[in-house]
Formats: sequence, C-alpha cells, structure tokens
Amino acid sequence: MIIRMVKMTFDEKRVDEFLSLFEATKKNIRAFEGCEHLELLRDVNNPSIFFTYSHWQSTTDLNKYRDSALFADIWPRTKILFAAKPEAWSTEQKVILA
Repeated sequence: MIIRMVKMTFDEKRVDEFLSLFEATKKNIRAFEGCEHLELLRDVNNPSIFFTYSHWQSTTDLNKYRDSALFADIWPRTKILFAAKPEAWSTEQKVILA
C-alpha cells in the first residue's frame, strides 16, 4: 500500500473555493480504482494550509489516478488557488501502534 500526502497552501481568500471543489469531487476521488482511503486535514495554526492523506493499493493505481481525466479536471482548478508550491510525498507504512 502507498500512502500519499500532499501539502497545499492556499491564498487565504480562496480557501472556500477549494473547500467547495473538494466537497464536489471527494466521492469521485475516493471511488477511483485503487483508492482505499481519503482524508482532508487542515493545519491548526494556519487555516490556509491543507493536506490530503490517501491510501492507494499500489503506485500503479496512484499513477493511473494522476493520469486520469478526473485528475486532469480537478488539479488545474485546484492549482490556481495556491499561494505556494504544493509538496507531495508517497510513503509506505512501516510501524503502526494502536
């Protein structure tokens, strides 16, 4: 499994636009083949910073999403709202303590 984290810093005046976009597209992202989990997190100190946290069955599945028409629709509409360059990490889970 791949855990994908993307940090996005938005123009503070455009946060509501992003939240509306995420609300409108979250179910389609989550339903994409290979996506097993999707969360949107917000920084407690800076309300303009968000993180997506998603679980993918494989790198292949993540790349299929990134090459999809869905992503091609969502990403350009998200990108124009940024105040800073996004950062992204693809990780593997190593230790879980519950």
